[in-house]
Amino acid sequence: MKQIFNTMMSALWRWFVPERPSFYDRGLLALMFSLMGIGLIMVASASIKEGPGGDMFYFTKRHLAFLFICLAIGVGTLYLPVERWKNWSGQLLVGALGLLFAVLAIGRTVNGAKRWIGFGFFNIQPAELAKLALIVFIASYLVRRSEEVRGNLVGFLKPLAVVFLLAIMLLAQPDLGSVIVLFVCTFGLLFIGGAKVIQFIAIIAAGITALIGLVVFEPYRMRRVTSLLDPWADPFGSGYQLTQSLMAFGRGGFWGQGLGNSVQKLSYLPEAHTDFVFAILGEELGYFGVLIVLFLQLLLALKALQIGRTALFRNKFFEGYTACGIGIWFSFQTVVNVGAAAGMLPTKGLTLPLVSYGGSSLIAITMAVAILLRIDFERRLDTSQVIQREAV
Repeated sequence: MKQIFNTMMSALWRWFVPERPSFYDRGLLALMFSLMGIGLIMVASASIKEGPGGDMFYFTKRHLAFLFICLAIGVGTLYLPVERWKNWSGQLLVGALGLLFAVLAIGRTVNGAKRWIGFGFFNIQPAELAKLALIVFIASYLVRRSEEVRGNLVGFLKPLAVVFLLAIMLLAQPDLGSVIVLFVCTFGLLFIGGAKVIQFIAIIAAGITALIGLVVFEPYRMRRVTSLLDPWADPFGSGYQLTQSLMAFGRGGFWGQGLGNSVQKLSYLPEAHTDFVFAILGEELGYFGVLIVLFLQLLLALKALQIGRTALFRNKFFEGYTACGIGIWFSFQTVVNVGAAAGMLPTKGLTLPLVSYGGSSLIAITMAVAILLRIDFERRLDTSQVIQREAV
């Protein structure tokens, strides 16, 4: 047993500290695969009562198929030079707009929301792909119009006009959660790009006013806010989902009830394998499991920001802005998902990156991680070539 343990630890050490310099960030890969593995296990556990026709592993099999598709797409993305993303940024944004328009025309309606385009057994949620497309476009815009963004209000407002157009289509679905993610990523990138603080104050004030209006004048959003303030006032109505989620965390304690032993997933907590998989994780793995997943998500976001910071210091501005935008996206979406499950924020229908069930989200986030790997790969390759030239 001791020999097996030593062999495993030795292999793990060689993975993270290879004898030869690695051209890929193994730590980033390990984070992605760890979260994917945890997600597969939790989806299998949380969805055991959800499958149609009595198939307990219906969603597990679909999630596993999504993971294989994601890995294939991720490998393909890894082979694309970062310069291609910069050159295709406009086309990607137009494609995202086209898909969002197609949703409104031919999309499927599920639980009152029209967010998916059906392709046989597979549904695409264009909002997830639009997040990546917007980040790439804003990064390209900041490179092309950096002086304009820093110098005048018009340069600051142009990307916000693009986000506003996306927001109109997303609100028609409706999908307020994705709209907020897009605005936060855009504001974050504009701030990193050097926009003036006074411009942010004015736009954020206008954005908060608009957000309040969207909540007040839409009854179902208002119910979500009131149920957040006091979910126990209507535990079988507007506060039902949140009270069940809170009971899941309460049952978990520090060490949890054990993998597979959740009670709330047994038709009590709706969407247990998607939006509220974190609550089931808290019930089965406890506070300890919650801390591990949050720590991995934090490391993933910090890794993205570190790659972006390194690229910006090397004057690789498109790569730096793209990586920072991805880091903002991952971190903010994690905060919203966890906050909604824990009763700190209204439910928004956003997935927990690489953990929740959902093919479109998994594909978009895997592509984003592959872009991060490619950015870091090109940096390491440039460094290696410089060292070789100096050696000659």
